[in-house]
Amino acid sequence: MIGLTVVLLITAVWIEHHLHLPTWQLLLVYLVPYLLIGHDTLREAAEGIAHGEVFNEHFLMSVATIGALCIGFLPGAETEFPEAVFVMLFFQVGELFEGYAEGKSRDSVAHLMDIRPDIAHVVRDGREAEVSPDKVEVGETIIIRPGEKVPLDGVILDGATSLNTVALTGESMPREASEGDEIISGCVSLTGVVSVRVTKTFGESTVSKIIRLMEDATESKSRSETFIARFARIYTPVVVFAALALAILPPLFSGHFAAAFPVWLYRALMFLVVSCPCALVISVPLTFFGGIGGASRQGILVKGSGFMDVLAKVGTVVFDKTGTLTHGQFAVEAVHPDACDERQLLHLAAHVEHFSTHPIAAALRDAFPDEATDGCSVSDVEEVAGQGIRARVGDSLVCVGNSRMMDAIGAQWHDCTHVGTIIHVAIDGVYAGHIVINDRVKEDSAEAVESLSQLGVSRTVMLTGDRGEVAAEVAGRLGLTEYHAQLLPADKIRQVERLLSECPAGRYLAFVGDGINDAPVLARADVGIAMGGLGSDAAIEAADVVLMDDHPSKVALAVRIARRTIGIARQNVWLAIGVKLAVLLLATFGLATMWMAVFADVGVTVIAVLNAMRALSTARL
Repeated sequence: MIGLTVVLLITAVWIEHHLHLPTWQLLLVYLVPYLLIGHDTLREAAEGIAHGEVFNEHFLMSVATIGALCIGFLPGAETEFPEAVFVMLFFQVGELFEGYAEGKSRDSVAHLMDIRPDIAHVVRDGREAEVSPDKVEVGETIIIRPGEKVPLDGVILDGATSLNTVALTGESMPREASEGDEIISGCVSLTGVVSVRVTKTFGESTVSKIIRLMEDATESKSRSETFIARFARIYTPVVVFAALALAILPPLFSGHFAAAFPVWLYRALMFLVVSCPCALVISVPLTFFGGIGGASRQGILVKGSGFMDVLAKVGTVVFDKTGTLTHGQFAVEAVHPDACDERQLLHLAAHVEHFSTHPIAAALRDAFPDEATDGCSVSDVEEVAGQGIRARVGDSLVCVGNSRMMDAIGAQWHDCTHVGTIIHVAIDGVYAGHIVINDRVKEDSAEAVESLSQLGVSRTVMLTGDRGEVAAEVAGRLGLTEYHAQLLPADKIRQVERLLSECPAGRYLAFVGDGINDAPVLARADVGIAMGGLGSDAAIEAADVVLMDDHPSKVALAVRIARRTIGIARQNVWLAIGVKLAVLLLATFGLATMWMAVFADVGVTVIAVLNAMRALSTARL
C-alpha cells in the first residue's frame, strides 16, 4: 500500500510539472494516491464524528490534509497537493511503526501466554485419556511425557524429570524434580515420564494465575498514561479552535481579508498538523507496555503499569526474613564434635531423629543421607517432651536434644558462639558435641541489598517473627540498615505504617514477602512484591509485583526496569513537546513549511515509537 502510494505520488508530481493541467484536474490526479493511503484515516475520522468522539488524531490529519487539498482554489494561493499526500503518507508510516512496536511488545507478553497447556493425559479406570486441563479434578493422576507442558499443579508420585522453567522464572537452568517433589503448571518436562497427583484445579493453577496477572497488567493504566489520555481529550479541541482563530482573526484585522486569508489558512493547517498529539498518545502507553513485557521476560510480573511509576520512586524496601531473604528450610550450618569426629556425630544424630517429623530432624537426616543404608540398628526410641529424643543406636544410648536434656542426664555440655538452634548430642551419658542448625540465607540476598543501595534506596529493613539474635545475625551478614524481630503479623503492619509515615515526599515503600501472614502487609505497602515460586497464593494475590523465581535480587532489577521505562516515557514527552512548540512558533509567524509540520508530527512519532521499543530490552540492566 505504501509502496504503491509512493509510485503514484511520484507520477502525480511528474504530471503536475510536465502536463500543466488545470487545478481541478490536478486535484483528481492527486486524489488517487491520497485516497489510497488515507482512506483508513478518513474512515476513522468519520466514525469518530458519528460516535461523538470528534477530536482525535485521525480528525486532525483529515482536516489538515483536506484543507491542504482545497487551499489551491483560493485567490492567489499556491496548490499544496503533494504536501497533502505526503502528510497522509507519513502518518500511515508512523502508524506502521506503531503497529510493529506494539506487536513486539505483545509478543514479549505473549510468550507467557504460550505456557497455557492444551491437553492433560489423565488416568481414569486404569486407562489414559486425553482431556482439557480444566476437566481434571483434584486428586486425579496425570501422566507427563518429555516435551510436554505441565498442565496442572501437583506432586510427583512416580518418576523423575528435568523441568524447563524459563517461561515462568526467566531462568535457563533446568530444575530437577523426582518423586515427592511439587511440580507447577507452565513448566516443560524435558527428560523422564512422571505420574503426578493433581493438587489444584486448572482455574487455581499457577499457569492460570500468571495469565490472569498479565492480562490484568496490560489493561491497567499508569498515572502517566491516564494523564496523557486526559491531556489529549482537552488538548485536541483547544488546538482545533486555536487553528480556526489563526485562520480567521489575523485576516479580519489586516484590512485585506481576501488576500490574507490563504496565507493564514495555510499557517493554520500547518498548526493542525504539528499539533497532532500522536507521539504522546501512542508512545507513552507503548513504553509502559514494553516495560511490562521486558520485565516478564525476566520472570518479573508487574500487575499494571501504574506500579511502574511507584517502583521507579522506591526509597524504602522492607523484607520479610523467612522464605524471602532465607530459604525457609532448616539446614545443618556447623558441626562441633567433642568426643568423636564430625561424620560420627551427624551419623548418630540422624539415626536418632530418623522417625521424627520435626523440621530439625529433617535437616539432620538431609545432612547425613546415608543413615538409612549403613546397617545400624535403632531401637528404644523415646521422645522426651521439651527436651529431645533418646534412642539406642547399635549398643550405645544416644541422646539428641537441647541443654535441658543434657542437664537431665548429667552430660557436661557447653554453649556455642554460632547463632542458630543448637542440638546437643550425648553418647552413654558423655557429651559428644553439638550441631548448629539454621535457616539458610539465600545465595543472592546480600547482592539484593547491595544492588538496592547502589540504586539509591536509602533504607532496607527486615521484619521477622524470629528471635532477636537470629535477626541480628542475618541483618548484619546482609548489610541491612535496620531490623525488627519477634513480630506478629499485626506488628508487621504497624512497623510498615510507621515506615510509610517516615518516607520522604515523592518516595515510596516496597514490601517483599512470601507467606500467608505477609498478605496484609503486601496490600498495605505502596507496592507489594511477592515471591511467586514458593510463595503462598494469598501473598501472590495481594501483591502488585510477583517474582517467579524467588530470587530477592530481582527486586533491584524490577526497580531498574521501572526507572528505565519511566525515563524513556519522559524522553518521548519532552521530545514531542519540544519539537512541536518550536515548529508551532515558526508556523505562527510564517517561517515553517509543511515539511517541518510533517516532521514535527509523524517524524517525531516515529522516533518516539522506536525509542519506546527500547523498553522491551533488559539485556544490559
